[in-house]
Amino acid sequence: MILHRKELVNKKYPFNSLKDKSTEERFNQEYLKLISDFDYIIISVLIDKKEHKIKYSTWKYDPYHYCMEILLERFFFFLESKSANGDVMIESRGGKEDLRLKRSFLRIFENGTNFIESDRLKMRFTSHELKVKPKMLNIACLQLADLLAHPSRRFMFRTYGIEEGKSYTFGDEIIKIIETKYYKGKSGIEGYGIKMLP
Repeated sequence: MILHRKELVNKKYPFNSLKDKSTEERFNQEYLKLISDFDYIIISVLIDKKEHKIKYSTWKYDPYHYCMEILLERFFFFLESKSANGDVMIESRGGKEDLRLKRSFLRIFENGTNFIESDRLKMRFTSHELKVKPKMLNIACLQLADLLAHPSRRFMFRTYGIEEGKSYTFGDEIIKIIETKYYKGKSGIEGYGIKMLP
């Protein structure tokens, strides 16, 4: 079964069995246990697309691509700190968008960033091509990332003092768990596991 956050939250098919309180409680407890027990590291970036467009009206850098570059830098630093290698996979957004992101990834891989030279990136990333997979393939890591994206956004809203809107008790339980999963540097998670982009 492919997990869709919207259908889960609203208990829509195929998750309509969650309308039963006891079933929902068992599901929630198992879910919390899994995200607590799994071994993973979270790196998240946050950008206000509207403010970004106003501030950098002459900068033609797509905010999604800007976010990807910052994520890749932090992933690189994490890999380097562990003397490890890694690969990058994202969930498909559609034909043209996927091609643009692939081209952007290749550009970063071939030219480096403002802080990391291309040769150093090539030492840590195992592929020069961005892997793009659709949700329907039911890839576990993409499913987990999809489910944790919204709680991570809310956690960052709180961290940076941004109004987060309606609060959910179960969402708060998720946030308590993922707080321990962020990539940490010497000064904590800010700038390492989380980054607010200008």
